[in-house]
Amino acid sequence: MNDPSNPTELITVRDFLRFAVTRFGNAGLSFGHGTTTALDDAAFLILETLHLPIDSLEPWLDARLTRAERTEIAGVIENRVVTRKPSAYLTKSAYIGPHRFYVDGRVIVPRSFIGELLCADAAVFPLQAEPKQILDLCTGSGCLAIVAAHTFARADVAAVDLSPDALSVAEENVRRHGLGARVKLLEGDCFAPLGEATFDLIVCNPPYVTAAAVAAFPAEYKAEPEMAHIGGEDGMDLVRRILRTAGEYLASNGTLVMEIGQGRSVLERDYPELPFVWLDTEHSEGEVFALDAAALQTTMKPAARRLKSRTPAKASRRI
Repeated sequence: MNDPSNPTELITVRDFLRFAVTRFGNAGLSFGHGTTTALDDAAFLILETLHLPIDSLEPWLDARLTRAERTEIAGVIENRVVTRKPSAYLTKSAYIGPHRFYVDGRVIVPRSFIGELLCADAAVFPLQAEPKQILDLCTGSGCLAIVAAHTFARADVAAVDLSPDALSVAEENVRRHGLGARVKLLEGDCFAPLGEATFDLIVCNPPYVTAAAVAAFPAEYKAEPEMAHIGGEDGMDLVRRILRTAGEYLASNGTLVMEIGQGRSVLERDYPELPFVWLDTEHSEGEVFALDAAALQTTMKPAARRLKSRTPAKASRRI
């Protein structure tokens, strides 16, 4: 097969899967955007291109493909190798649990252990009551805000991001999920657009990658917006800012849940007085913590206490 865009010998899904795994291995591609191996990445790329369920490869392995399908799949496999872009960008799609999201190069590809927790069993969150007001900081594509809205069907969700480009993607996802009445998108820096609002649950998957790690990124990670990754010298710059202020925006029985990657030892060293509750998932350990409002409000001593306020959030941009 000299011309990958004009396949003649590959006929079935199995043929293309084998070819893609070999091609990806030879090209030295990197993974981690919803898939972790060449096999998983190839399966996702092929199934999504064919508009087939991505969680059921076996029924389609020996399906014979039309000439047009073979040409399309060969092209997207070659595109993955040549551009080194994550497969999610090539298919314009990514998943958290059963929830599908539109993505492109304006946002980081959704992948969150908080999303895994929300989809698996929200009861693992140490909540005092079912939340009615939820905040998603650093929302990016809007994925966590949307998953939270699906999980807590009686809650309203505010979703904040500094990037207008990311919010345009989030707006499309909110529309596709039919949640425009419950998920409000706000542009601004962390808590700045929120006015006097407080929340029962704040979730946040902030930039937490060290500057050295960002500098060493492979091409697939460099394809994502850098601002969605970089967290300073030790990765915890924005995490510290949020910890200092989050208590002001939590209701008296509220909870902060944050993903921080490999920063656990740094946080436990810097905040020995904070009673972090670590929420492990099937695929992570010590990368997500929960803190209740009382701990934050007592330990971090917020400058302004607005604990009983329910004033709606305001912003310079509201979608």
